Amino acid sequence: MGQTRLVDISARVDYAVRAMLILADAEIQASGPVSVDTLATEQKLPRKFLEAIFADLRRAQLVVSRRGARGGYVLGRPRAEISVGDIFRAVDGPLAEVRGLRPHETHYQGVAANLPGLWVAVRASLREVLDETSLDDLLSGNLPDRVRQLVKTPDAWRNR
Repeated sequence: MGQTRLVDISARVDYAVRAMLILADAEIQASGPVSVDTLATEQKLPRKFLEAIFADLRRAQLVVSRRGARGGYVLGRPRAEISVGDIFRAVDGPLAEVRGLRPHETHYQGVAANLPGLWVAVRASLREVLDETSLDDLLSGNLPDRVRQLVKTPDAWRNR
């Protein structure tokens, strides 16, 4: 029996979102730039791995580095304007791929002819959750209505 994985939320994505939440909180506290050491310590993340992740976040303009004695990172735009989907794409690429293709690029014949529509729907559902949830939403716990509904679904917390 094979192993089935619907969506792999990588360590890179997990660490990136957790670190970005620290930066979002620092924005609220007006505490200024946050160093990689502080980010790594606060969430117990591997420093070297975090440095590589922040290079990706910087390229995506989600963070800005500040030099100097109190240097570190700050958000590249307001926390309410940075979605979890933005972070996911910055560090891991597209939200959904099928054999290296984007869902809308897949084509099948015969009995599988309708499968691309399902793959597109899967990507759309990921977008609905990840692109509609901002760092601000996560910090406040005020998740978008659709996300809150999904979290409350009895099946949501069970493995299948």
